[in-house]
Amino acid sequence: MTFEGPLAASAYEVLGVAASASDDDLRRAYRLRLRETHPDTGGDASLFIRVQHAWEHVGTASAREAYDRGREDVSWGAPRASAPASGTRPRTKVYGQAGGWRRLNYLKMLTDHLGRTVTAREAYDPAVVRHAPWEARRMLAAALAEESTAAAIAELGIGFTAWNDMVVGADAAQKLDHAVLGPSGLYGLASDDFGDTVRFRQGEVIGRAVGGSTPVADLLGRIRRMSRVSRVRFAGAILILPDDDLDEPVTVLGSVRGVLAAVVRRSALRTVLRSGIPGARPLGVTEAFDVRTRLTQTARVLVP
Repeated sequence: MTFEGPLAASAYEVLGVAASASDDDLRRAYRLRLRETHPDTGGDASLFIRVQHAWEHVGTASAREAYDRGREDVSWGAPRASAPASGTRPRTKVYGQAGGWRRLNYLKMLTDHLGRTVTAREAYDPAVVRHAPWEARRMLAAALAEESTAAAIAELGIGFTAWNDMVVGADAAQKLDHAVLGPSGLYGLASDDFGDTVRFRQGEVIGRAVGGSTPVADLLGRIRRMSRVSRVRFAGAILILPDDDLDEPVTVLGSVRGVLAAVVRRSALRTVLRSGIPGARPLGVTEAFDVRTRLTQTARVLVP
């Protein structure tokens, strides 16, 4: 369980104390939160696990010192560069810059909130980020999620083509975070980070941090729009979340208008894209070439 994301509650917040709490107060808070969240007494199992993980981070003097130091060393300023390819293996052909559109919007939201221009260094300072409005932190968390997904996609190999921040029409807010074309088919992807664990109900993601949003339905809507304009058929829709937010590596939610939907841990994404969602139709070489051509002609990336 990680606590360093823009939306993630700190270990102290999970335990219900201030970061300046004494060791004795911290210990008392931990015992109280264990009783409050224990499943045997009607508590929430996911919260119970988070409480235990929080204590692992701050329960001893050495762990707490390392945790406090790490919280100040978090760096969100530069887009995450994907790791270099291993050996001489060719990489995925990639168009567009993941996270670019959301980073620009984060900076605008923060500037509006503070009422003045901010430098990039200030905007990504952990103390500034943690006191930014929820909407701004949500935008930054999504940008970081997109960048992490793009790094994984880049390692799929030469048989794949990917587009980041892809849109048809003039409304950039209706962008598709990623489209990936390979032997297993064409997939539309959305990257997100709610800062908490999620569950599923009637083909949608739910949870405390999800609120009233409908990320799966939104992704399917954007896929349908791109499919209609570009005249291409998507094999599936994949919502990618941080590993800690999901109980299972892959959860298939079913088919909506012929498009299979799944929610996937980021660490499992490459495996899913290489093999395809079970039940999805793979593409032949000629069909894949046609899909690539149509997308290139009808869609654009927001940040080249």
